[in-house]
Amino acid sequence: MSELGKIILKDGNPILRKKVIPLDVNNISLHDQDLINKMVKYIDICYAGKENELEIKPGIAIAANQVGLDKSVIYIHFKEKEIEYKYLLANSKIVSKSYGKCFLSAGEGCLSIDDDKYEGYVPRNKTIIVEAYDLINKKMITITATGILSICLQHEIDHLYGIMFYDHINKNNPFFKKEEWKEI
Repeated sequence: MSELGKIILKDGNPILRKKVIPLDVNNISLHDQDLINKMVKYIDICYAGKENELEIKPGIAIAANQVGLDKSVIYIHFKEKEIEYKYLLANSKIVSKSYGKCFLSAGEGCLSIDDDKYEGYVPRNKTIIVEAYDLINKKMITITATGILSICLQHEIDHLYGIMFYDHINKNNPFFKKEEWKEI
């Protein structure tokens, strides 16, 4: 595993279960900026398809506490149906959620968890609206998300509150799903 791969904290590390604090977007320390840069570099390497070369686990998003930064920052970078999603967000808040649910048919994965350790469906809101500070464009933004982007945002924002994806899996029936849930 490369040095970059070693920055990812693994499940069981107590920081992954703690709620992070807001990032002061007007006063980002050099230490915090360094960790944010590493988050971006990690995911951008995966986006470029070079994760195997650097022996790192592939991913499309990351939360700051996964690299030991206890601040509210997430980075998302992936392409779906020819649309590229790239967000470096601080202080993200879900301000609206649909009643409808969706789930990934293959289940969710996480950079902090070894593959296939937790199998099952993770019910998520089909549509969400997120407000956050966009660290790339230096302004507040609102994102209306559906599909994989919605699932990804919910997964990463959960991290900021110390919630892991497997906390949402039905303990008695991991592959439980309601008929009206949309499979993605």
